[in-house]
Amino acid sequence: MDQPIALTKGSCARLLASAEAALEDSCVLQFLSIKPVGPPAGTSGTAVSRYRIIMSDGDHYIQAMLATQLNHLVVEHKVIKNSIVCVERLTCNYVQGKRLVIILALSVQQTTAEKIGDPQSIDPPANNANNNEGSAANQPRQEAPQASSSKPAPKTAPKPTPARAQPARPNIYPIEGLSPYQHNWTILVRITQKSDMKNWSNARGEGKLFNVTMMDESGEIRGTAFNQVAESLYAKLEEGKVYYVSKARVNLAKKKFSNVDNDYELGFERNTEIEECLDSIDLPVIKYNFVPLNALKEKEKDAIVDVIGVVKDPGTVGEITSKTTSRKITKRDIELVDQSGFAVRMTLWGKQAEEFNPPDSPVVAFRSVKVGDFGGVNLSMNSSSTMQINPEIDECFTLRGWYDSTGNEQSFQAHSSSGIGGGEAFRRNELATISAIKEKTISEDKAEYFSTRATIMHIKEDNFSYPGCPTKDCSKKVTESDNGYWCEKCDKSWPAPEHRYIMSLAVSDHTGQAWFQAFNEVAKAIMGMSANELMQLKDSDNTAYTNAFHKASHQTFNFAIRGKLDNFNQKTRTRYGITKALPIDYKQEAGLLRDLLNTPWGRS
Repeated sequence: MDQPIALTKGSCARLLASAEAALEDSCVLQFLSIKPVGPPAGTSGTAVSRYRIIMSDGDHYIQAMLATQLNHLVVEHKVIKNSIVCVERLTCNYVQGKRLVIILALSVQQTTAEKIGDPQSIDPPANNANNNEGSAANQPRQEAPQASSSKPAPKTAPKPTPARAQPARPNIYPIEGLSPYQHNWTILVRITQKSDMKNWSNARGEGKLFNVTMMDESGEIRGTAFNQVAESLYAKLEEGKVYYVSKARVNLAKKKFSNVDNDYELGFERNTEIEECLDSIDLPVIKYNFVPLNALKEKEKDAIVDVIGVVKDPGTVGEITSKTTSRKITKRDIELVDQSGFAVRMTLWGKQAEEFNPPDSPVVAFRSVKVGDFGGVNLSMNSSSTMQINPEIDECFTLRGWYDSTGNEQSFQAHSSSGIGGGEAFRRNELATISAIKEKTISEDKAEYFSTRATIMHIKEDNFSYPGCPTKDCSKKVTESDNGYWCEKCDKSWPAPEHRYIMSLAVSDHTGQAWFQAFNEVAKAIMGMSANELMQLKDSDNTAYTNAFHKASHQTFNFAIRGKLDNFNQKTRTRYGITKALPIDYKQEAGLLRDLLNTPWGRS
């Protein structure tokens, strides 16, 4: 067994007096006990466990809680009884008048060790002004530490405003400390996002709801209000303001409806108390992890990202009809650009689309937007997304200077699926046969992606295209009218449509055959011409038209495929759409086979 690492003597006593003092240079402690705190009575038992720690500095020990983002260290047995760790970041709150330490970040120094010393318990000081001569450590926590510091900022009690002094709240919890089995808590949070009021309807009835995203220095959490509670709270909560929140229900987070990184969420009820904090509180504002626009092609479909860019084209407000609800939905497509030289389409929905009326070419920061792959890479806001116009952050100032000096005269590259397709990448190491793809079970709510090598056996010649709108980034089908071809989406008429491929291919390998669908850019690469050119051949030269299909058949490609369930005439079937088609490079393939022979597998 390894020799134990020296512990930081006296750190437990300092933690109970002042968390900042104990973390000036971090502290090395030993975990004497690690016990899960189970889900509360009456739950299904699926709640994520929290771990209660007994930690020692060799002379004394105190209790602590492990933040949920560190649970994997216990699950993976990287931290066990008597493990020695370096505590790098923590926060404290008061539970029943006693200080409780919550460990937010640590590094494992030694997993297996013997117990060090004979540590004794320290009684945490009560949370009142008479202990320790009224030191600041024993005062009710009134403000949160700053977000960006690796060490918590000093907790000094803010001065009440002359107009309205607010009562002391001794149980200010960090968001990270909330769980279904915590009670009598109050959190101090900033509202970073508030959704529109929405209508819901299901078998149990109908009503209204809205949700908010709240942040403090320890993390984020989502809160949702329904019906009468939603109506009473909606006008009260404003983005950017700070509030005291208590007596809300802590539930397991429904990840299907939220992108917030928290295992729990809050349900606002009739007795929930929410009061604006009028003191000067230095809580963090929105934290971003920006992805450059040229790097979006590396993100998978439905990935959630933060981006910042200059609005080159603010677009116009339009409407689409929802396929699921048949309701009209307002939308606006704007074009973002950045220094990477790329442009991307961002879709705004509902109220945000209607009210988006910024100054010329603003810099806009988006948080938690979804990556799409229709017609190439695009972005879309959702109920958890936020948007800030000309935010006062360094990235905004940099973009503003670049665009005003050179960017406004620059041309930009679009994330289109031009050439031989875009979207999901072809993954050679995950190459699957046709039979394996057809045997794969696909769920109703999630698409599956495959990579395969197959040969085109037949291309359906009937209904291989549709008349589309010539407007850039609009693929809406147009209808023939007296004035030409009318696009409902753009509300314009055109003298002629731009035909777009929607082609069905029968492909085969040594294990079987399947039908794949190829859309415009992929089919253009397979046919070697645009859909407009093929339509002209159909009308003018039937022999050349037939030869074009014959030439495109019997080609072998490396395909990236998206499989998704589809309901048609009350029957469920799987549709396989080609997201990328790569012609075979035989020299490259031969080199890969040669390299494979030189691996242990090839020599065995």
